[in-house]
Amino acid sequence: MSQSVPAHQNFDCQSCGACCAYSADWPRFSLETEEELERIPADYVAADLGGMRCESGRCTALEGKLGRSVACKVYDIRPIVCRTCMPGDDECLMAREQLFGAAC
Repeated sequence: MSQSVPAHQNFDCQSCGACCAYSADWPRFSLETEEELERIPADYVAADLGGMRCESGRCTALEGKLGRSVACKVYDIRPIVCRTCMPGDDECLMAREQLFGAAC
């Protein structure tokens, strides 16, 4: 069940980035086709080929400063798990809570 999100809460992904720095084990590839995976530059893929490569707990395709201004270097070809994480959903709120102590 999804948490209730205050209507006034602003979930601006480009000023947050928490979902991209939530865990070195996320995002993992799941339902992507071989063709979709081949489009992601190898520099951004983990050594085990199971997900995006992370350094210091954040996806290497994320640029910028968390909580200020961020962008995804592979936004148009990002993995399915990245596409399905929506502003204000449970995964978003969990990542924001872990990184910022509360929804930013």
